[in-house]
Amino acid sequence: MSTSLSIEKQVAIFAVRRACLLTSSVFNKLVKNETLTKEDKSPVTVGDYAAQAVVNTILKRAFPHDPIVGEEDADDLKRDPILTKRVVELANEALQSDLVLGEMPEWGIGPGQEKSTEDLLSAIDQGNHLGGHNGRFWTLDPIDGTKGFLRGGQYAVCLALIVDANVKLGVIGCPNLPCNPSDPDGEKGCIFVAVHGQGAQQMSLSGANPTPVVIPEIPSGSLNFLESVEAAHSDHSFNERVSNILSISRTPTRMDSQAKYCCLARGDGGVYLRMPTKAGYKEKIWDHAPGTVLIEEAGGTVTDSRGLPLNFGLGKTLGENYGVIAARRDIHGKVLDAVQQAKAIEEGEIDQAKI
Repeated sequence: MSTSLSIEKQVAIFAVRRACLLTSSVFNKLVKNETLTKEDKSPVTVGDYAAQAVVNTILKRAFPHDPIVGEEDADDLKRDPILTKRVVELANEALQSDLVLGEMPEWGIGPGQEKSTEDLLSAIDQGNHLGGHNGRFWTLDPIDGTKGFLRGGQYAVCLALIVDANVKLGVIGCPNLPCNPSDPDGEKGCIFVAVHGQGAQQMSLSGANPTPVVIPEIPSGSLNFLESVEAAHSDHSFNERVSNILSISRTPTRMDSQAKYCCLARGDGGVYLRMPTKAGYKEKIWDHAPGTVLIEEAGGTVTDSRGLPLNFGLGKTLGENYGVIAARRDIHGKVLDAVQQAKAIEEGEIDQAKI
């Protein structure tokens, strides 16, 4: 592993880019136009599997000794020949598209690089690593934000490199996110990249115009929360209580996926707060690893609701980490205090009327 991670960064960006183009194609063909017959129309499943096949194919060609922690395996897919055929077609279409500047045919991509069904099913199953505290591995979420993907809203392709439980590299592709937040109807499709100790960048989906990303200073009274669209994914009423404690106007920005981390990194929102709604729920590492290094390299802090760093060395989940708070470093402590006050109120330890 090079100390600069320059090769890993290059491979990860182009792998995520190809997966983003694939998932956009899946949306246009299977969701927007609904061109397939009913029994063949499983857009999320097709997109998940095909994107994972593409990314894993590239990773295993570029870094054959690196294990991968992925969200999908091919067991169910192998029992459905119709679905398998569609996944193979889409994955090969993405893998065989023309090379662009910076891509290498040695990664198994480019014209003529068609893969067999067995090759692609094996690539999907390469994501079966269990993670852990020691060693180097990648973690992938091929479509983060299922409902956002289906409605044509925000979703993300998320890839991270973890070494000895520390996130060293994160790449998040957001096919539907405006490149310029002040021009929501302008060009869409961004990739966010962060390397530990090297800062964060945003670029277009084509790789053009890479620019540094730093969380801007936002007056505390103007902070707005970034939170999940689905109330089942994040406790909106709890977030409202935190907003009241901080004397923040309750005008949250809601979207699916790790696009929230990306928006926080460039200042589209002030705080990302995710509190679980289900007892015993454990966050998955692929849902937070890329976003964590992005925020830290953009000048922020990410912890759980107790102020503990997220632990990426426990396997596929964050273990006992409870909730996620991400904010600019200079305000994270204030938000953490408010979260803990809100929890104390919720548990009856503090009388809200006395605050």
